[in-house]
This record gives sequence, C-alpha cells and structure tokens, in this order.
Amino acid sequence: MEKPVRMADIAEKLNLSVVSVSKALSGKPGISEKNREKVIELAREMGYTGARSPARQNEDIHIGVLVADRYFAENAFYTQLYRSLVLDSRTLGMTCLLEIVPPEAEQFADLPALITDNKVNGILFLGSLEESYVQLVEDSALPCLLLDFHLPGKKRDCILSDNTDGGFTLTTHLLEQGRTAIGFVGSILSSSSIMDRYLGYQWAMRRAGLLPKEKWLLEDRDENGKFLPLALPQELPQAFLCSCDEVAYNLVTLLQQSGRRVPEDVAVCGYDDYRFASLCRPPLTTYQVDVAQMSKRAVEWLHQKIHGRAEIAGAQVLPGQLIVRESSVFPTPAAPGCGD
Repeated sequence: MEKPVRMADIAEKLNLSVVSVSKALSGKPGISEKNREKVIELAREMGYTGARSPARQNEDIHIGVLVADRYFAENAFYTQLYRSLVLDSRTLGMTCLLEIVPPEAEQFADLPALITDNKVNGILFLGSLEESYVQLVEDSALPCLLLDFHLPGKKRDCILSDNTDGGFTLTTHLLEQGRTAIGFVGSILSSSSIMDRYLGYQWAMRRAGLLPKEKWLLEDRDENGKFLPLALPQELPQAFLCSCDEVAYNLVTLLQQSGRRVPEDVAVCGYDDYRFASLCRPPLTTYQVDVAQMSKRAVEWLHQKIHGRAEIAGAQVLPGQLIVRESSVFPTPAAPGCGD
C-alpha cells in the first residue's frame, strides 16, 4: 500500500517551506501566485488528497495535542490534563494524538509531524509554546486552540483557569490568617499562568496596603522551564505562595530541612490541587483547577471548530476553588486532658 502524499513531500520537490505549501493549498495569502500554481499542479500530479477533511465522520477525526518537552517532562499536572483530553475525545468518537515539541523545534520553526504527515484535523496547544511557533502552526490553516495559556497582544481562542483569581484568593487567605509578609515562588516570565497568579498575588497585597518585596520573589525554573533547586532568602517572610503544588512540596521540604516549622514559622500555599498537595506533610492549601471542565470544554470547542460550527471566540476563563489544608493554618491548641 502506497504511503499518502504529504505536504512535506510537495515542499521538498519545489524547495518551498511546508507553511508555504499549506498556504497555497488552503488559499491563504503569503505566497506568490506563481508558486501557488506550482504547488497546486504538483499536488494534483502526486495525488495529494489534502489534510483530513472536517466533513468526515467523528471516528475519522484526530485531534493533535502539542506540548513543549519542558512541560511534559517536568510537570505531572499536564500528564493528568492530557489523560482527560484523551478520555473526553473518545466520548465524541475522536482520537487524541500527542506530539512533544523539543526546544530545537520551537527555535528553528519545525512544523510538527502531526501536521506535515496530515494526521490531524485540529490542534490543541497545551501548556505554553513560543508565539512564533504557535503562529507557524496556525499558518497551516488547521483549527487551533490554546489550552491553559494565552499569548498577549493578539486575539486567539483559548481556555484558561482563572489564574489571577487563584493568586488573589490564596493571598487573601494568607492575609486573613494574619500573615502580612508574603513571598511568591515562581519564575513569572516562564508562562502566562505563573504571571497571572503573580498578578493576583500583587493585587491582593496592594489592596491590603502592602508592598510585595522583591527579595521574596524566588525563581523556581530556568529559561528552559526546568525546575531549579530552591534557595531560601536570608530573611524569611511569614508565608509563601507557590506557582504549583510540586514547587510548594519542594519548598516545604527545604524549610523543614532548615529547621523551620510549616505552618507555625512559615505558611505555604500551592496551586493546582494535584498529587503533591496530598503527598506533602503537612498537606497543602492550594487552588483547585477544574481539569475536568477545562478538558471537556477544549475537546467540545475544537470539535465545533473542525466542523465549522464554533459560535464562540476569544478566551474562556474557568473558575477554580480554594482548598484549605494544614500548610497555611495555625494549628488549633489541643484540649487539656483530664489530669491537667
């Protein structure tokens, strides 16, 4: 059985980029009419049948999920979210395919094989990817949707947890516990989610008349998104809000190793309400992200976009909820015994 002709095969023969071939075949601007005619003619000669048609039945529809290697390797939360996407896709009779995007693919603008091999009808970007890479994939003319991140400056369809509300809610909780010196652990330029959580933290602090101190803003990952060993400042605040539960778990461990008690000396809050929140001792106060709703909305929305029936556009922001546990609340004194 002959292999299907790919856009990459046409591009190679004409010494063009796959994006240029995609634009020519989809009728998009950005390619000369001369090259467009060459692409269309060669595609016809080679028997190119095009990317998967949105008009096919659901069982023939494949959703491509693109996630940067730095997130899938380091963040168990995205493993959980991808699992939900697979299950939710199945309920609509679709298949979910994953491709992990290495740093060099983002850097050198290499289109994913899911697109060059014509394997998918639509794309979900998961976590956070460079805007230039997102734009490259969008130029393929496939329906696209961003999940759990956004890119400021250009309107794109995306589904987000309410990260600003989460940062605000957790910080307000710490303030209500009497903690006024509060730090933030998270590399705020590494993703829109962390930045939004930090903005919520800033909002709550300044609303309370408090100015956050730069010395209590701790980096938790490097420029490639990989977790860094945490370093405690010489002077500790009364509490820390962390970018995610895993970072909070690591911080609690470091504090305890340095002889500090959690929460008596330093309170700690995480984010996501995933497994590290319950593994931690004491268990973590956190902001629960509604993974089930994020996944369900994403699959349904992309399904509608593939079929040309999407009535909504822009950003959908889903609320989470505060989960209070022992890591942020002063212990209740034990009742005196009968003999006291």
